[in-house]
Amino acid sequence: MTTYYFIGIKGAGMSALALLLHELGEEVLGSDYDKYFFTQRGLDLAGVKILSFNADNIQKDYTVIAGNAFKDDHEEIVRAKALGLQVQRYHEFLGKFMARYTSIGVAGAHGKTSTTGLLAHVLSNVTDASYLIGDGTGHGNPNSKYFAFESDEYERHFLPYHPEYTIITNVDFDHPDYYKNIEDVFDAFQTYAKQIKKGIFAYGDDIWLRKLDADCPIYYYGTSESDDFRAVNITRTITGSSFDALYQDKLIGHFTVPTFGFHNVMNTLAVVAVSYIAGIDMTAVAKSLVTFAGVKRRFSERIVSDMIIIDDFAHHPAEITATLDAARQKYPNKKIVAVFQPHTFTRTIALLDDFAISLNSADEVYLGEIYGSAREVDHGSIKIEDLAAKIDDRKGGIILSEDNVSPLLDLENSVVVFMGAGDIQKYERAYEELLAGTSRNTQ
Repeated sequence: MTTYYFIGIKGAGMSALALLLHELGEEVLGSDYDKYFFTQRGLDLAGVKILSFNADNIQKDYTVIAGNAFKDDHEEIVRAKALGLQVQRYHEFLGKFMARYTSIGVAGAHGKTSTTGLLAHVLSNVTDASYLIGDGTGHGNPNSKYFAFESDEYERHFLPYHPEYTIITNVDFDHPDYYKNIEDVFDAFQTYAKQIKKGIFAYGDDIWLRKLDADCPIYYYGTSESDDFRAVNITRTITGSSFDALYQDKLIGHFTVPTFGFHNVMNTLAVVAVSYIAGIDMTAVAKSLVTFAGVKRRFSERIVSDMIIIDDFAHHPAEITATLDAARQKYPNKKIVAVFQPHTFTRTIALLDDFAISLNSADEVYLGEIYGSAREVDHGSIKIEDLAAKIDDRKGGIILSEDNVSPLLDLENSVVVFMGAGDIQKYERAYEELLAGTSRNTQ
């Protein structure tokens, strides 16, 4: 048995991989910061040991996997190399690991986690499958034929991957701290596309994806006559979405999924498409879809007092638009309130006007201070007040702090959507504590 040691085990991808290997019967442990992170719960339930960072943790017989966020001067990486151990990065290890399966990647600037979660749900219900989801969820089935995984484009981390199939949901200018422009992003996706062995499933309305060149078939999905896979007769209600799927104008099934927003109709169609080409029974796929319960931090809902609170990872204008569209589909008769915390200064500068446009589609808007990533420096060139100034006066644009979310108490019987990739959940917790202490909670 191999002992795998994870440096940065609480990372979303790292925790998922740790859980997968643990379920495959391997010995797994790792280290991270002492601060609690939501991915820790799955590791704790599985009994995976989590240590504080310390060079003495590293033993000479360990197989070491390091999270991409940790540089070569990290004390545990230095110690591992001093012991003569090979330190593999997450994406390097994953590129080799998937070779034993029929692997299906899910790439794209937006929608990777939700689509991977849906694909993993379908595959594990209709056949033997293992999977890695970007919300920290991992599952290892010793009998797996298929392996579904999230394929992240940040810093071109997906380039060690050579899967049989991939879904690509879109190409967009995200991660301006790494990519120079949209052409640079497309170049990364083009390189990735050349590495796919059997088939690419790309969203047909994306102008960049229409430019892809690959050495395998490209199947476009969408709602247009030019798409190979089409969703027609789309119905969106307060309980979910349904549609008929066509492949080259041939009906392949009727599908219902309890998710919301047009983007999730397209995500579902992508999963149907790759399942069809892979030879999976469409009746079984349809039956599986109706039981999908979603993934962590993607439109996760709670009811506190008279308020519906939604937690979502949306941190790009396109994602904000999609999340608010989903909220309106499910709650058409309620006020939709956006509470948004921008993630990274570089992204906020690059997409400032687009953030304002997307947020203005809410009925009211509240903002949290910009979350500065460890990978960048705040030069003072952008402040949250710059975004607040672009919010429609009728929508608010009020700036909150963790110590003062009381302006939200003026809301009644509404849907409050907390969005962000930083520590937006601290605002959620503060708001929920205030709500729990109000008299209306007992009415």
